[in-house]
Amino acid sequence: MQLNNLFENLVTQFVKDNMESIMRAEMQAFMASEEAGTRNSRNGYYTRNLHTKYGNLEDLEVPRDRQGLFQTQMFEPYQRRDGWLEEAVIQMYKSGMGTRDVARFIESMFGSHYSPTTVSNITATVLEDIHQWQKRPLSKRYSVIYLDGLYVKLKRGTVRGEVVYFAMGIDEEGQRQILGFYVGGQESSNGWREVLKDLYNRGAQEVLLGVFDGLPGLDAAFKETYPQADVQHCVVHKVRATFPKIRIEHKTDVLEDLKTVYTAPDEVVARAHFDTVKAKWNKLYPKEMKSWEEQLSTLLTFYKYPEPIRKAIYTSNPIERMNKEIRKRLKPMNSLTNMDAAEKIVYLEMLDYNERHAQRVVPGFGMDNVKKKLNELFEARYPSLPTPEEE
Repeated sequence: MQLNNLFENLVTQFVKDNMESIMRAEMQAFMASEEAGTRNSRNGYYTRNLHTKYGNLEDLEVPRDRQGLFQTQMFEPYQRRDGWLEEAVIQMYKSGMGTRDVARFIESMFGSHYSPTTVSNITATVLEDIHQWQKRPLSKRYSVIYLDGLYVKLKRGTVRGEVVYFAMGIDEEGQRQILGFYVGGQESSNGWREVLKDLYNRGAQEVLLGVFDGLPGLDAAFKETYPQADVQHCVVHKVRATFPKIRIEHKTDVLEDLKTVYTAPDEVVARAHFDTVKAKWNKLYPKEMKSWEEQLSTLLTFYKYPEPIRKAIYTSNPIERMNKEIRKRLKPMNSLTNMDAAEKIVYLEMLDYNERHAQRVVPGFGMDNVKKKLNELFEARYPSLPTPEEE
């Protein structure tokens, strides 16, 4: 224990000495500048404390000038912490700890009293960032837009489940990112219509493919905003919806047979395989076979696109995996106190997701032949207007 204390003291002293050295250099540069004025001069030091992640720096010597114009860039005049603790609060909140849990942890670890209200106020600093993020302009073209909703428990007098709408896109470079999230209400086609309108108004005006499950009315809402785009219903969702309706003794065979439909080399073969599946199982499961047949066109849309990217577009799994991460973060919270709380935790997770996937190209989308084909589809569906020189 004594060795640990000695080491901590050495680190703290090292940080203090270096900060003071930097501030002396800052003062020297300041006095040589025009900003200091002609009749100004140094006026010794004043001491103050600063709480840092390396420990509490006591009696830190801060240079000053006679006219009080000098300000170090190391910290703000009335700042008592270097920001790391506030950042730690935000990260703990993001990880799923409630405001009371964060407050208790901070007090037990650092001796700093943070009430749940204070913790909430600290995390509220991200609200302005959220509003800016939600308004940020989007790219014009997205090869794919995935849509999915996640229900969270939200308090509005009583606790009820409300949806968070998510939109994820793959841009022309093949990079995946969250385009937006929208909190509140029950999932509906009208809710999705507003989401899609917002994406369009922020710049996402040329889209090739929308991937989502078969929520009633969503196809129409999507086509209203993007009439030139294709619709792909999530095959995995469809298989999951079929699974509970099949008897145990038939489950394996039915699912294996259906798999031949969405793993076929092309759409012609896929439809032929479905005809075989239907002929085999229609007598036992007529409703299920009819449902597949009615939805077959939107389940097989992915065959219109280059083979290397089909696995990425026949399912909405990419956005569902992200939702699973968010659900895991929210689980310890039981319920969120209000809309702001919901937006804060989701936003922090969105930032983390986009940072982790920045510069990553979705498999297949970076291939030259795929890029060429997708560009041809864009040009065919959204022909460029001729410039005055070309007319």
